[in-house]
Amino acid sequence: MESSSSDNRTTIMVTNDDGIDAPGLQALVRVLVSTNLYRIFVCAPDSEKSAVSHCITWKYGLQAKEVAISGAKAFRVSGTPADCTALGLSKALFPSAPDLVISGINKGNNCGHRIWYSGTVAGARQAFLQGVPSVSISYHWFRGTSSVNDFTLAAEACLPILSAILVEIRKTDYFLNCFLNINVPANILNHKGYKLARHTKTIVSMEWKQVNADAQREKTLPTMNMETESLANMDVTTASQEMLVFKRVIGEGRARATEKDSEDYGFLKEGYITVTPLSSLTNSETVCQEYFQEWLPVVESTMDGHL
Repeated sequence: MESSSSDNRTTIMVTNDDGIDAPGLQALVRVLVSTNLYRIFVCAPDSEKSAVSHCITWKYGLQAKEVAISGAKAFRVSGTPADCTALGLSKALFPSAPDLVISGINKGNNCGHRIWYSGTVAGARQAFLQGVPSVSISYHWFRGTSSVNDFTLAAEACLPILSAILVEIRKTDYFLNCFLNINVPANILNHKGYKLARHTKTIVSMEWKQVNADAQREKTLPTMNMETESLANMDVTTASQEMLVFKRVIGEGRARATEKDSEDYGFLKEGYITVTPLSSLTNSETVCQEYFQEWLPVVESTMDGHL
């Protein structure tokens, strides 16, 4: 779809962290295009960038290549989700700024601690930081039972709330104060509706396991390949020994809640489409601010005795 000055439809930009070819993004774009209500831009990573959080590319330039996605103007970009959002909003790539940014649909939920690691959430957060309304969407994928068709069902289930968000944007500036993180349950056909949920501290128990170095050599980060010059300058006796390789594995505890009312993950498991407002501040940060408002002056009053 080529941009046109006569096309006055609402503009939505889509990004993600699974890569532009991921079925979640492709399904979301198809569903949005099928409504014929929106002009769709896509600016997404050229490969999977899961769990990169809000990492950005600073020293190097980004490569962008236009690709064919039916009904949309789309680019694959060599950067992170936050890079893609920032580039897409800059007007250097597209003729106009979008009215709404949607990041997703991610393969796997983004509740609890995952929010901090998630590139999907970061794609939406970057738009929020730049003053553009945004939403991140994730599907609670279950290996063995979920299928790529579920991404289409998830997108369709989210259409009413996306439409409502756009209506809200036109009449108020509320969506400049937060962005929404939406998680869709695995059994999407039998979901129980929308449920407002707080961001909680649900965490997946992660452990480390040593793996065979040769088998994992191609899968380790490029930064693990130490330069010869650096090795020559290392004054340690272990420099010539074999590199040890460790891999994260999910622990036996799986997901555990550190709060009794683990709302976001708890409601998701119960079958609700959870909607969690997020911003640059959390409730805990607000509480800490109040605590240290009283604590810091006490510290300051003791400074004279240490000077």
